[in-house]
Amino acid sequence: MASDEALSYTDDVEYHLIEHMKNIKLILLVVLAAILVGCGTTKTVPITGRQQSLMVSDGEVLSLSTQQYQEFMKSAKLSTNATNTAMVKRVGEKLATAVTNYLRSNGMADDLQYYKWQFNLVQNNQVNAWCMPGGLICVYEGLLPVTQNEASLAIVLGHEIAHAVARHSAEQMSTQMKQQYGLQIGSAVAGAMGVGATAQSIGQWALSQQFNFKNLKYSRNHESEADHLGLIFAAMAGYDPQVAVPFWQRMAAHTGSSQQSDIYSDHPSDATRIKQIQGWMPEALTYYKGNSSSSKSSTSGKSSKTSKTTKKSTTPQTTKTIHIKSK
Repeated sequence: MASDEALSYTDDVEYHLIEHMKNIKLILLVVLAAILVGCGTTKTVPITGRQQSLMVSDGEVLSLSTQQYQEFMKSAKLSTNATNTAMVKRVGEKLATAVTNYLRSNGMADDLQYYKWQFNLVQNNQVNAWCMPGGLICVYEGLLPVTQNEASLAIVLGHEIAHAVARHSAEQMSTQMKQQYGLQIGSAVAGAMGVGATAQSIGQWALSQQFNFKNLKYSRNHESEADHLGLIFAAMAGYDPQVAVPFWQRMAAHTGSSQQSDIYSDHPSDATRIKQIQGWMPEALTYYKGNSSSSKSSTSGKSSKTSKTTKKSTTPQTTKTIHIKSK
């Protein structure tokens, strides 16, 4: 009888010891999750003042984007239209100069080492343009019949440059890394709690779907933020930001997408964009009025009220696009 009691006592001790170890493991996993979520670098987006947490450095992203841009350009065919090529480079350089002056004048000169501005017009009938981190920009010939003029092209390129300035690619890479860590930690926690493999798989699938849905909103927010910053960058470069409204009206007529729902898209609809741009127009005009040389806007420290508006990724992977593809 005493032997049975001793055995029962030993089993009870082992059971509690195992449960105690599970609790320690669970606590460690929770602490690890908190560390991973909190790590990284905090940056501030110019103009909007929005705070962002990044887990990848500007240097790492620039290295990756430069490689991908060079690979793309090896297979791309440059436009043979000298006039249009010169216009793309002229508009791009004016925008780059305005952005450079703004960053220098507002305590962000250190960021300039991560920009390697390039502006290329390639033979492609798609109505599209994109920018990689570091200011590596590509414009497709199919875009120009829709922009119709230099100022509207500046609106598009300002938007693309804004993606680079706001570090949208780095931010989305960081978000995906955190989500992946979250899935891994969630699986480990579930295992520590004795959750079965089937239930874990279902839980991970549901969490992945939730992340994917949230990422659509992140992308829409980034597109809106790029519209906001791009409008101001165009004004800083001496282009009338008011041409943005008729440009997007032309885009809506071209794509027939002005009434599409935003919620399941990684881009805002044309109608939403136009409404937002009209709301930002008074601010943009303060950078443009009576200033064809853009000297006032380039050195202005003016910042708008902090906005919570925050990509559609195209090939290459780190590209940001303005979603102006033709059907």
